[in-house]
Parts: sequence; structure tokens; C-alpha cells
Amino acid sequence: MQDLNFGRLENLQVQEGDPLFDPPPRVIREIKFGGENGPRPELAREDFVLKAQVTELFDHLSDIGSGSVAMIEVKHGLPFRLVMERPMKRST
Repeated sequence: MQDLNFGRLENLQVQEGDPLFDPPPRVIREIKFGGENGPRPELAREDFVLKAQVTELFDHLSDIGSGSVAMIEVKHGLPFRLVMERPMKRST
């Protein structure tokens, strides 16, 4: 996500709460004219504190368990929005 900076990941597979990259998700990059389109400077660091948005993303992936994520929107190298499909709950 830090390399992408702005864009989205589509069709990310999740197994036991962990993202899978085989098959790789579809990566859609946004280019902003006159803006910073390169990777985030944090990408060069070996050690850094994860932002709250990243830990929240992993919490949601854990809740999914095994399945797929339709889309993760990325802004400023961070997850901004998660779109997933889930079965409709039946009312009793």
C-alpha cells in the first residue's frame, strides 16, 4: 500500500485472516496530476509503527476468516475503505 500510495486493491483473497498474494490481487493505481505519485517515504524504513488504519484492516481480515475482499481503497499509502461481500443474515 505504501508503494501504491493512491489507488485500490481488488479481489484480495484471505485465508484464516491472512491476505494471500497468490493469486495476486488486481492493483489499480491513481495518478494525480501535479501531486505526489511515488511511493511513500516510509517504504524505505525497515522499522516503523503501524498506523491505526492498518491494524484496523487486519482486524477486519481476521473477522473475514477465509474468503475474499472485493476492494481496498488506498489513500496516502494507508487503507481508507474496505468493500467486502458477506452473506445476508436471516431474520427469525
